[in-house]
Amino acid sequence: MSGGPDNKPIKRVVARPIIKRRVQEATSPDDASKTDHVNSPSISKRQELPVAAPTVNQGVQSHPKMRAAPVATRPSAPLVSPEHRREFLSMSDDGYDEAADELVDVAKRSAPAWLISLGVHTSILVVLGLLMLPGLLEPPLSIEVVYAEKIGEQTEDEIFQSPTEEMPVFEDPVLSEDEIEVEDPLAAPPEVEPVEFQATNQTSDVQAPSIGMALDGREKGMKKALLAAYGGTAMTEGAVVKGLEWLKRHQQRDGMWSLLGNYADGAPTENRVAATAMALLAFQGHGSTHQYGPYKDVVARAWNALIKKQDAEGNFFLTGGHHHRLYTHAQATIALCELYGMTKDATLKDASERALAYCYKAQSPQGGWRYAPGGASDTSVTGWFVMALQSGRMSGLDVPVVTLDKISAFLDTATTDGGSKYAYIPGQSDTLSMTAEGLLCRQYLGWNHDDPRLNQGIQYVGDNPIRFAEMDVYYWYYATQALHHMGGKPWQDWNRVMRQAVPENQLQTGKEAGSWDPQNDTHGHLGGRLYTTCLCIYMLEVYYRHLPLYKHNVN
Repeated sequence: MSGGPDNKPIKRVVARPIIKRRVQEATSPDDASKTDHVNSPSISKRQELPVAAPTVNQGVQSHPKMRAAPVATRPSAPLVSPEHRREFLSMSDDGYDEAADELVDVAKRSAPAWLISLGVHTSILVVLGLLMLPGLLEPPLSIEVVYAEKIGEQTEDEIFQSPTEEMPVFEDPVLSEDEIEVEDPLAAPPEVEPVEFQATNQTSDVQAPSIGMALDGREKGMKKALLAAYGGTAMTEGAVVKGLEWLKRHQQRDGMWSLLGNYADGAPTENRVAATAMALLAFQGHGSTHQYGPYKDVVARAWNALIKKQDAEGNFFLTGGHHHRLYTHAQATIALCELYGMTKDATLKDASERALAYCYKAQSPQGGWRYAPGGASDTSVTGWFVMALQSGRMSGLDVPVVTLDKISAFLDTATTDGGSKYAYIPGQSDTLSMTAEGLLCRQYLGWNHDDPRLNQGIQYVGDNPIRFAEMDVYYWYYATQALHHMGGKPWQDWNRVMRQAVPENQLQTGKEAGSWDPQNDTHGHLGGRLYTTCLCIYMLEVYYRHLPLYKHNVN
């Protein structure tokens, strides 16, 4: 008992009549025999707890720091007597539960307001916790790494199953049937029989494999057959589309792209013309033009903007670093000539010819190209111009043979061992990337498939396969093309690694999903994320992007 401010005793009231009534209702021997299990110390202690009677102001007397409030007293009632307690504990389960319920009811009426509030809020928290529990108990997301050799047998619809919501959802499968089938898709690779270059008032002894059909792999009815024939898989093609979707998301309002970008790890220097040309090469390599294809609108918007950047001389370079100038023009020329070759759109012919004419004009007396028109030469920039000239030839445009002769002469000065390996600049040591680029140039300039210099160089490149621990997409891009043209075991060995490693290292989650991280790349700090992503896409399009220069047995 505790006293109020005037030291009057505060008496507690226990609902004895209720308990007594329950005891009287459960007096049969059978009922008593069923309740032995409740006669435990813990239960007995609980039954002896006093129940406070309601007071006028619901004052709390239990806490020592709470000040006692005046209460209205009622006649005192003793606690449950030992006799009643024995009778209560001998009740049946049902009788006990009913008595306990009424005790709780009395407790609710007798409890102070804060205690009732506490009970209500505690109940709410428990309910909310139960609602959240299923989400907390869900197993964590697990992503299974599936290699190309395993995934290559997937159905077309399975290509686009993605473990995250960041990746795009595609309505049509990548490997869907083309609308028009060709009679014999695998007959497309041309024979090795040499033919003379088409030239205007020029003569030359240079001979090269015919490349007039090199763009045909992108035509309807060709891509799916070539993908299977040359070692592509559902995994490689799925990665291509994811990369194209990343590019599509970052196309700017005017139709162009940015090297700086609104994405992570952009280049340190802006060059929107080069960025747009590289993106277009990825979309066109997949088979889309401004007239047809799944990315027709993307390509049309881009060309509507890019074609306006060409000046009267045919030059595409406008802004960017000094080192960008001729790289930019060569990349734009490749894209333009490819587009003309794929569509034969007559409105593009003049622009293509003017772009090629600027290439001839900018050629160095050494035979190659570097940073400024008519200046020095290096193997890196020269390789892009060889591809520009070959794109012109693929589209049916004339390229002066003298221009090609000069390129061969420059490469003779850049080789370190008579043709198998190449340096960036004549007199320097050879590198893997320049060797791969130099060998590809030699293939386009007419070296025979069985040339011992070519085979020795291909062996050297093949002995250095793709390793993302030593990421160098520039080297991989040129090596992939050279080995694809070469075919046979060197290509099979290279492709076995490439088709697994390149898709496997594509980002699958987050804002940049679909791209390739440039941070660990040899030149990624200069080119940025768009550059790295585009070159990886080109590699995975190799199966149909350019048909092999040499006739292969693909059966």
